Amino acid sequence: MPIKFTHKPGLVVYITCGDPSLETSRDVALAAIQVGADVVELGVPFSDPVADGPVIQRASERALTHRTTLARVLDVARELRRQSPAGIVIFSYLNPILQFGLDRFCAAAKDAGADGVLVTDLPVEEATDYLQAMKAHRLAPVFLAAPTSTDERLKAVTRRSRGFVYAISRTGITGTRQEVAGDARTLVERLRAFTKLPIAVGFGVSTPEQFAEVGEFADAAVIGSAIVQRIEQNEGREAEAVGEFLRSLRRR
Repeated sequence: MPIKFTHKPGLVVYITCGDPSLETSRDVALAAIQVGADVVELGVPFSDPVADGPVIQRASERALTHRTTLARVLDVARELRRQSPAGIVIFSYLNPILQFGLDRFCAAAKDAGADGVLVTDLPVEEATDYLQAMKAHRLAPVFLAAPTSTDERLKAVTRRSRGFVYAISRTGITGTRQEVAGDARTLVERLRAFTKLPIAVGFGVSTPEQFAEVGEFADAAVIGSAIVQRIEQNEGREAEAVGEFLRSLRRR
């Protein structure tokens, strides 16, 4: 199933699966889809999430305490696919996938109903085997593009991405910010020269104003830390709190 954005701007929602439970992660994902999420990124918790800020680091620690594994994240994907046609992307570091087995993972992800995969620490230049396995199982690889990337690297990222390109709004770790960096707009303009794929901007989008601003120059916004933070702060009503927050983004 191709990844499509039916809203303007499109909405990509990131969830750390297993925080506080896999059942809650499923319910949060369904709540997000109900209020207009085009794509749900199911985050696989990892013991050394070097690209993530403190909010997602804490979520990963909690999820690992609850013994969340890649296989169990794929079970969540399968449950979501039974209930919704929304895009599903497995968001992981490389190590859990290698431990699972690259080809076995791609086959299992496809069988679970996933549309694509984003491996946050896999450089496009080192992704030959991964790309072959993804193509064989008809999954969309999503790569990250950074403001510091050269034009040559942006070309490589756009040539090998499918579904959409994930544009990092700034260098550094994930987390909410007071404003969207000007680098994000420039990066999207640079990417447009190389691809017609949708471009989603992430890392720091957390307010209605930022969401609207991103929609002026990109196809979609990725909301991650702000979602995970609301899950952390609303024990027992996580899905409801996330739904309320996401509805507020379009009320500017």
